[in-house]
Parts: sequence; structure tokens; C-alpha cells
Amino acid sequence: MTILSQSIARPTEEFTVYLLIFLQKYGNFTVYLYNLALKEEEMENRVSHRWVMVGLALALLCNSLYAGGSKEKSSEAKAAQSVKWTANSVWPPANHQTVGLEEFAKKVKEATQGKVEILVQSGGALGYKGPELLKVVRDGLVPVSDMLTSGVAGDEPLFGVVTLPFLIQSFQEGKVLNDIARPYFDKAAEKWNQKILYIAPWPAAGFWTKKEIKSVADMKGIKMRTYDKNGALVVQAVGGTPYPLPFSEVYSALATGVIDSVLTSTPTAVDAKFWEVLKYYVPANVTMATDLVTVNLKEFSKLDKATQDTLIKVGKEMEEIMWAKVAQLDKDMEATCNKNGIVTISPSKEFLNDLSKVTKQIRDDWLKTAPEDARKIVQEFNKKVGRE
Repeated sequence: MTILSQSIARPTEEFTVYLLIFLQKYGNFTVYLYNLALKEEEMENRVSHRWVMVGLALALLCNSLYAGGSKEKSSEAKAAQSVKWTANSVWPPANHQTVGLEEFAKKVKEATQGKVEILVQSGGALGYKGPELLKVVRDGLVPVSDMLTSGVAGDEPLFGVVTLPFLIQSFQEGKVLNDIARPYFDKAAEKWNQKILYIAPWPAAGFWTKKEIKSVADMKGIKMRTYDKNGALVVQAVGGTPYPLPFSEVYSALATGVIDSVLTSTPTAVDAKFWEVLKYYVPANVTMATDLVTVNLKEFSKLDKATQDTLIKVGKEMEEIMWAKVAQLDKDMEATCNKNGIVTISPSKEFLNDLSKVTKQIRDDWLKTAPEDARKIVQEFNKKVGRE
């Protein structure tokens, strides 16, 4: 019989003391128990108390060893963990942003073999309007959400760069701007405890109105819904009044006469059935908005490295898909509006030049107070497209 087995079979006071000293680092509670057990006035049988102490000490030892083993297996447990995330979308189910988010969720589930499931709640079902979503995801109120990039620029001014009026002149230039801005946006999102999964475009915004608009003069006095600060400044520059309403309130505002026009893109016009309350569309290409799809960084970090990499890969694929689809989508959505009664009025070159002139100060003023990264983005973009 070994010394250890002999000691356990017939524990001596000395053995008990040594064992407890060894385990002291696992908590002062063991020392307290030992001192309590050795008080002679409370002991009737020191041997029986030594047995109790050995049992307690060995139990603590087993617990500590188990904990150590658990730490070693923690990475394995993390790798085996599956998650179910709710994804918020303020857009209707048929909107291309919602459809894209649903497709992304499907691809993620397949690519992760069910380890990550994303349930999309669309149409504002969770009660969020849009401008607050950067904070909502940051605080973990929902783990995943899409959000209008410039719509959350009130919290993160850098995101306003995508809708500088008349900065881009084509859909292709919009993609160039997005690619240049992406690393800067990633850094900004991290500051807000988020990871960007992908960025999806909207067709360029135009004017949807009740009356014909063919010149800057025709826009004076107009009451137009806008979706961000830059759009509001455009409306002010032409002598109108901007109304920064969330999408869910646009139709009722048009129907009741609170507003008489909207600055937005063709998919939104179809979603809201603008042909029921408006008559004309001017594709002025004022701005081209994008949507961010982000995940709470803390939730993302809970995934094992392989799963994280998979989500990033699927996100990149989804971004390419969305940019490829939207150019054709714009044409299809305009055709749907025309079929239902909306008349498209192509803007003249003179009209577009006048719009660019009256909005130049907006671009200049924004850049003066914009974050340094925003100025870098614009500089890199202008150099890339040859407008230095």
C-alpha cells in the first residue's frame, strides 16, 4: 500500500493539514472548515472529523480538476455550439433588401450545416423604425439587422458619405464608392460593437411627385419626404420643405396631404404603391443609398473561427449577388410603376446641371465638418473615377 493510500485509509492530522494547505488556493473556505473541525471544544471524535475533512478536500480537488478539464474542452464546446439569431428588417417581405436578407439566411444555414440559423422579421415587425438601428444592434436588442447606411448617419456621421448628392454619376460609380468606403465602414462598425456582413445597394433616388417637375423652379414649395440629412439639404436648396419620415409612415402622409412628394428609389415606390397617391417620377439620380447588414460583435465573437470565416465568406458572396441584381431591378420596378399609372419624366441636361450647381455647397459644407475618413473616401473616389 502506498503512502497516499495508507493516509487515505487512516487519515492522520498531519496528512489532513498538508492536503488542505495544498488545496488552499482553491478557496479560503477549506481553511475555514479545517480550523472549525480542529476546535477541540467542538470535537468529540477528531478522527471522524478528519474523515469529513478529507472528503471535503478531495471533493474540492475533483471539482478543480474538472474545471481545468472544462477549460481545455471549452474550444471544442464552442465549436459545437449552434445559435439562432433574429434578423430585423424594416422593409416589406417583397422588397429586394428583405429578399436578399432571406437568401443570406438560407445560405448561412447551408454553409454552416445548421450551426447558425437566422430568422428574418420583416416589415418592421419588431417595432423599430430605422434611424435607431445602429444602437439597437450595438446593445444586443437584436443580434442582426439591415439598416439604411445614411439613415443611421445621425449616430455615425461617416455613413453619410454614400448619399452626398450628385457625388456619383452612375450605378457603376456607386460600386466603386462602396468598395473604397468598405474598410473605413468596417472600422466604424466595430466602434459600434458590430460586424458588417454585407452591403447592398438601392437604385439611385429620384423625385416622386403629384405634379410635373421639369426644373428647379418647379420644385419651389414642394413638401418632400427624405430619408437622410443630405436628401433634406437637397430639398431645402431647391426651395422645398423636407420631411424626414420613416418608411412606415410615408403612404399615410401622402394620402393625408402632409407631404406631396418623395425622394426615393423605384423598389420603395413599388412597395408603397405610389401609383395610388402620386403621378410622376423624375429619375434624377440624386443619390444612391445602400443598406448595411450587421451582426452584434459580441454575438459574432461567440462563434468558433471556422464559423466566423464562413459567415464572412457568405457575406461577400451575397454582396456581389445584390449588386448584380439591383441594376436590372431598377428597370423592372420602374416598369411596374409605369404599368400602374406613374409617368416617368426624364430630366433634361439643363435641369440636372442646375441641380448639381445648387447642391455644390452641400457637398462642400459636409466635407468641411465630416470625419477625416470621409474626406479620405471622397478623395480616393474622385481620383479613381478621374474627377480630382
